[in-house]
Amino acid sequence: MEDLPDGFGEADLVAALRAFGVAAEQVAYAPVGFGDYHWTVLDTGGRRWFATVSDPARKEHGLPGLRRAMETAAVLRERDGLEFVVAPVRSRGGDPVMAAGSRYAVTVFPWEAGMSGHFGQEQTPEERDRLLALLADLHGRVPPETTPVAVLDVPGRDRLVESLADPGGDGPFSAEAGVLLRKHAGAVLERLAEFDKLAGRVRGRGDGLVVTHGEPHPGNLIRRDDGRLLLVDWDTVGLAVPERDLAVVSPDPAALDAYVRATGRQVDVAAIALYRLRWALADVADFAVLLCGPHTRTPDTETARRGLAWTVERLAEGPWSP
Repeated sequence: MEDLPDGFGEADLVAALRAFGVAAEQVAYAPVGFGDYHWTVLDTGGRRWFATVSDPARKEHGLPGLRRAMETAAVLRERDGLEFVVAPVRSRGGDPVMAAGSRYAVTVFPWEAGMSGHFGQEQTPEERDRLLALLADLHGRVPPETTPVAVLDVPGRDRLVESLADPGGDGPFSAEAGVLLRKHAGAVLERLAEFDKLAGRVRGRGDGLVVTHGEPHPGNLIRRDDGRLLLVDWDTVGLAVPERDLAVVSPDPAALDAYVRATGRQVDVAAIALYRLRWALADVADFAVLLCGPHTRTPDTETARRGLAWTVERLAEGPWSP
């Protein structure tokens, strides 16, 4: 997020870091991503850290779900030795997540040097195949007991349908969002019905679920100088069919051949379409709820404004099913 969290400042972060044994000397806000708040930290011993402050009310499973997700990442690193998992460090009490006040939760990660990407960035075939090899390794692991089941339905679906019928809102972008939602309400409802049909097909497969990251796009990857990839942002980890991750890598099954060769699993094009459609619908729901509610003009609401327009136009282009 580019905006700072309401009611949480540097002093609150410094206090929270002590629970992880980190004595902060310098903290600097990092305006990256969309959803959580991030800081870089330098401790009194000269070591660097990356701290994330989350509002669990915005997570699908709340604070309990965030704890389960972070514990899953920690176990994958500690038990399975998966070096590509950038897992949270544990607090002095052993918990990878600490509540901070009544609203927020803090997680702390070791600083990892390297080059990060951004959402929507094009990958070379070589970069894509390295990521697919990483995902094949992840999907082959025994799921930690704490791994949550990934929710298949569209998060915020009820509120999205309400916004299509009556956008409302009195913020600076509410009127524009309302016009856009009314214009494309029929198309969005058609895509929701299409999603339900695809979900029924995928549920009917009866395949076993695997540990999936959920959002393995370039923005959640760090490329080290030695060429190795690291995967960050494990709050979306969950049990699901492999296509939950593969759909983020490419919509083209032919581009996923490296995964098929590594695992022996065939890619289900219906499941790829399902998860790509879910992502788009979830974005529209998130942006619509934000812009049709009380808000001000900020860099984050500007991002939501652009994201809503772009995604709704894509949904209106027609069916996503194979």
